[in-house]
Amino acid sequence: MKQQSISSFVLAACVLALAGCASPTPSPSGTPPPPLAADHSVNFPDLDKAWLKGGTFVDVEQLRRIHTGMTKNQVRELISYPHFSEGLFGPREWNYIFNFRTGKGQEYITCQYMVHFDGDVRSQDFHWKGPNCEAMLNPPAAMAATPIAAVPVVAPAAPRKFTLGADGLFRFDGGHAPDLLPEGRRKIERLAADIRQNGGKPSITVIGHTDRLGSEAYNNTLSLERANTVRDLLVQQGVAASAIRAAGAGEQQPVVQCQGTTATPQLVSCLQPNRRVEIEVVTGS
Repeated sequence: MKQQSISSFVLAACVLALAGCASPTPSPSGTPPPPLAADHSVNFPDLDKAWLKGGTFVDVEQLRRIHTGMTKNQVRELISYPHFSEGLFGPREWNYIFNFRTGKGQEYITCQYMVHFDGDVRSQDFHWKGPNCEAMLNPPAAMAATPIAAVPVVAPAAPRKFTLGADGLFRFDGGHAPDLLPEGRRKIERLAADIRQNGGKPSITVIGHTDRLGSEAYNNTLSLERANTVRDLLVQQGVAASAIRAAGAGEQQPVVQCQGTTATPQLVSCLQPNRRVEIEVVTGS
């Protein structure tokens, strides 16, 4: 009787373990990522806590290239920075808000996407929140119908990314239009001309960044001011205002790490790459 009870317990435990496994996004090779660790839970953050409000229209081809075993830099190169203020180095998960066109006019769906990293800071598993979200990565199924003449399909253009050093755009601690330096203004004007010449219907995201000197609230405000100023100048140069979204990431997404807390000339110089404005341009048909 005791042996039967033990066997029943073991069987029940196995069933529960199998039922509790999540269904991570498979890697491009078709091999699913490793199963979740027992202490790993999937809790998506509230949308209103994102620093990039409304998310972004992700390049599906880039997203399909995400797989297990990638470093944070490799993930960032494909789908950019996480959309929540989680930091880049310590956190074990990155969260995103992605929008996908449904093919019905301007209709789109909004999905949350999580990348979870293991103890070696390598991508381990991936999760979606939202109906039909994971299916948006699948290529359209071939239709079994009467053969018709093939219509060439134009692959979506890869996003073009521009990084402008804030030190060359604005005077020190400035973020408004009067604070723009002459060379900074010329850089933005050249970028606007490039966007217009490429035609199409661009979708543009402008993100301001600061270093970690100063308070978090101040840096959030300054980064947003700079992003808004760049957006306004692009509009003045003929880029449609409706095509541009501006956001400020503050100090949350550094590209370099430097020692020290006192604002010495050496530290200010070391942190220079973190003071920047990033512009991503996706050109539609």
